[in-house]
Amino acid sequence: MQFFIDTANLKDIGEAQQLGVLDGVTTNPTLMAREGISGEDAVRNHYKAICNLVTDNVSAEVISTDYEEMVREGTLLANIDPKIVVKLPLTADGIKATRYFSTNGIRTNCTLVFTAGQALLAAKAGATYVSPFIGRLEDISTDGLNLIADIRKIFDNYQLPTKILAASVRNAMHIVNCAKLGADVATSPLSAIVGLLKHPLTDAGLAQFLEDHRKAAAKSVEQQ
Repeated sequence: MQFFIDTANLKDIGEAQQLGVLDGVTTNPTLMAREGISGEDAVRNHYKAICNLVTDNVSAEVISTDYEEMVREGTLLANIDPKIVVKLPLTADGIKATRYFSTNGIRTNCTLVFTAGQALLAAKAGATYVSPFIGRLEDISTDGLNLIADIRKIFDNYQLPTKILAASVRNAMHIVNCAKLGADVATSPLSAIVGLLKHPLTDAGLAQFLEDHRKAAAKSVEQQ
């Protein structure tokens, strides 16, 4: 499974990159706004700064809602850096734009996926990634993990190359469960990635090892 970080915060991206397990970044207009980034020039400059921090796979989302503007904006985003993946909403115009970009060698990420049928349409249009939002489904008392399983089964049935990018991932167990179900990628906040490191028995075991080492070292000094 690949690990993406879902943020536009350069500090968090840098910390995730330093862990040595980061494969990419996903962003959206909300995440950019949280960093105070607005205006086309500022947005493009920020995406370039993100690209400079990571090795590949920076999803940059269009804010346009009609096909022609999606193509115009997506082309500008793709020209920022070869690492850019154009992120498009799963609407009729978004699917048309996905087909346009896929036939022109530009990678795409179809976002706001909430059904297996939507994911299938995106894959048929040539999407590089589809992003099912598991956390938002759970917010309305729907099992988002079942959606991951359904998409995985359909994609495997027809050997579709589109990758399942589990989105709206909120904690470490979401990541683990998506991995069990065969999601190709999970994108999450830094806290969820770091959460995979944590277990109280690991902390207790390390503390015990260090204490035993301290006692053994002290005893060795006493015997000298």
